[in-house]
Amino acid sequence: MFPVILQDFRAMTKRRILLGFMTLALLYIGYLVYLLVLSPKSNLQSIYLIPKDAVFVIESEKPVKSWKKIREGDAWSHLLKNNYFAELTSNIQQVDTVFSDQQRVFEFLDNRSLFISIHMISPKDYGVFYVLDLKRIAKLKLLKTYLNTLLNENYTLSKRQYHDHEILEIYDRQSKKTIFLSFIKNQMIASYTHSLVEAAIDQYEEPVLGRNLNFIAINEKVGFENLFRLYVQYNHLDDYINAFSDRPGDWVDRISENFLFSGFHFDLDKNNTLTANGYTNISNTNESYLEALQKSGTAKRSIPNIAPKRTALYVSYGFDSFTRFYENFKQVQQDNPKQFEEYQIGIEKLEKFLKINIEEHFISWIGDEIALLQIESQITKGRNDMALVLKTDDIEKARINLGFILDQIRKKTPVKFKTVSYKQHEINFLSIKGFFKILLGNRFKELDKPYFTLVDDYVIFSNDPNTLKSIINDIIAKNTLSTSPDFKDFTKGFKKKSSLFVYSNVPVLYNNMYALADGKTKSQMRKNKDFIICFPQVGLQMTPEDDVFQSRLIIDYQNVDEVKTRVQFKETSVKGSAQNQEVNETIFRLRPIYPNDLTAKRFIKKYATGAVQFEVELKDGLKHGRYTAYYPDGSEKMTGRFRKDIQVGTWRYFDKDGKPLLRKKF
Repeated sequence: MFPVILQDFRAMTKRRILLGFMTLALLYIGYLVYLLVLSPKSNLQSIYLIPKDAVFVIESEKPVKSWKKIREGDAWSHLLKNNYFAELTSNIQQVDTVFSDQQRVFEFLDNRSLFISIHMISPKDYGVFYVLDLKRIAKLKLLKTYLNTLLNENYTLSKRQYHDHEILEIYDRQSKKTIFLSFIKNQMIASYTHSLVEAAIDQYEEPVLGRNLNFIAINEKVGFENLFRLYVQYNHLDDYINAFSDRPGDWVDRISENFLFSGFHFDLDKNNTLTANGYTNISNTNESYLEALQKSGTAKRSIPNIAPKRTALYVSYGFDSFTRFYENFKQVQQDNPKQFEEYQIGIEKLEKFLKINIEEHFISWIGDEIALLQIESQITKGRNDMALVLKTDDIEKARINLGFILDQIRKKTPVKFKTVSYKQHEINFLSIKGFFKILLGNRFKELDKPYFTLVDDYVIFSNDPNTLKSIINDIIAKNTLSTSPDFKDFTKGFKKKSSLFVYSNVPVLYNNMYALADGKTKSQMRKNKDFIICFPQVGLQMTPEDDVFQSRLIIDYQNVDEVKTRVQFKETSVKGSAQNQEVNETIFRLRPIYPNDLTAKRFIKKYATGAVQFEVELKDGLKHGRYTAYYPDGSEKMTGRFRKDIQVGTWRYFDKDGKPLLRKKF
């Protein structure tokens, strides 16, 4: 009997123990359900932790998937071969290494919002800050508790307190660098710069960036689809650009002053073309033409019909009509009474002096697009050709009114300039100092006393008449952007109409910048050339929508070897000097000259030593009269005559001793 009782007791004990375990398990499951589902939400938005001085903020809802797509792309692989780019992205690469060592943890973090922000931490250096939303799983504190077990022997974990928050420090024995982490409510923050983590802790209860109304306006409009989202805070962009350039240019200050925030959502297609769609808002203190643009509609771009293929930068401003834009331009200036008064005084002085009416004689004939062109010079290395192109509503009306303005200039000023004809196009001189600055602001101040010509439905202005000649040459030869297959294919990604459109042919821009650079900069550019020109085309389009600009950015990636096959980037070999060539009649085929002063009577070109290489008489900017070329020692090398730019009469070629070697009659 006793064995039976003992057996029943043991069975009851097992059932009680099992029931106890089941009860504990149910209680734990209930706790998890409460913790993860039923407990009150006290989540903190990730953006509230981003320190206020962020230059860029990157946001992704699927960081692992997005990062994998970028990392596996041809463009990223190509760029990482460049030491400079690898150094710039070293912080991102180090975080990637930490998580890649623990792939399961990395996959666990996917489908959770990740923010990455860039901050200037010194005049020449920046730091990267990360915020990861752990959601309700943060309440379990598993990642924080077991972080030490996830790290291998290459890392050491230590802890310290900062303003009632624990900061974890993970030291990498190999790189000698430390990443700093902290957990604030549902968020994990991290950076290789301790001051950024501390700044996030200091401000999260009173966030700045996340509660900025201008940022919120852009954030609400940017979609959540595609690869990732990028926000730009222009107030700090100039500091970032200055870190990489000692001479960033006025455009950096203009951008920082005139724009507030941009927000884009990005996608990367199978051809490695990066496309971004988003929005941009402008500052209340911006130059007036931007605000006027925002209120003046859009236009279809047509200036590529006359812009040369060698255009490095094409900046287009479009509107329903220039008259409407000009009215808006005057209206928005009234918000600043002092500025508007100065503008009115400038216009009135100009009109009174020349006895013209700006709106009647200039504004009335401008159409729906104007554009600034930066062009690779065909004449002088180390100089960028600049041009302003105005599309007209009526080219004959433009011709008549510009003619009237020229007549008034001749009456009121001592400038004597005779119209020059070049390939059936007249080149004139608009001798009014600061005309475009007075009319449209500082953005156009570079055009001071420009020359101009009329081509098709366009009026083209430039400070250098040779720029106009080279543009005319390209139009006649049909070497324009509109005939470029690359340009046409690239711009298919944009709407045909816009308010602001910026296009850059990067290889041509590289050529321009290289020619202007000093020796040290040229050396760096040569080293990094392949990593610059692999993005041969970049475009930005802005179109008005409510009180912001809808924005679209496209960056094209191509294999660098393919880019180098493009005509505009082929290296040109320097031909030998004439004395090293075989002496035959081809010696009389002279290169064209490009006098800057079309009123000059003589053009002289010199050797590097200062000795005269050749001189020729001029008339109306054309070779007309005697031509003489010299050897470096000053002895005559070639003589002849021109009539209206055409060689005439008998031409002679001599050796250094003055002995005639060849003659040809034209």
